[in-house]
Amino acid sequence: MTCYEGWMRAALDEAGQASARADPDVPVGAVVVDADGAILGRGHNEREARADPTAHAEVVALRAAAGVRGRWRLDGATLVVTLEPCTMCAGAAVLARVDRIVYGADDPKAGAVGSLWDVVRDRRCNHRPEVIGGVLAQQCGSLLREFFAGHRDPRE
Repeated sequence: MTCYEGWMRAALDEAGQASARADPDVPVGAVVVDADGAILGRGHNEREARADPTAHAEVVALRAAAGVRGRWRLDGATLVVTLEPCTMCAGAAVLARVDRIVYGADDPKAGAVGSLWDVVRDRRCNHRPEVIGGVLAQQCGSLLREFFAGHRDPRE
């Protein structure tokens, strides 16, 4: 097992918390890990609970990590997330100066690190983190498929 898989398991644990709430949210989880492998921040989708469209797992985890560090720059850190980040979250990772983004499942509808857009590798950006995709993709995708299967209108 690689370190990425271990960190992704921590992100999957976070994702499970999003869908287990009384007001369930899409099960996406994230962790921010420092250069030594210590988890600085954790997060899962909390848009429903907070009535906040920016409360994506990545943003919650990045905010927590910045709070631990006491500064907004997260250089040397890795953002690990169960679903490919959207444009907002990819932009937040670039602005936070994370060194690396590791994700599980591709998001062909809204992914912004290669699937639909590629925000993080745009040469016009002043910072371009490394991207590693597909880590525990099957487990990450299964969690999302199960969630949506249980939340679709049966008439569809």
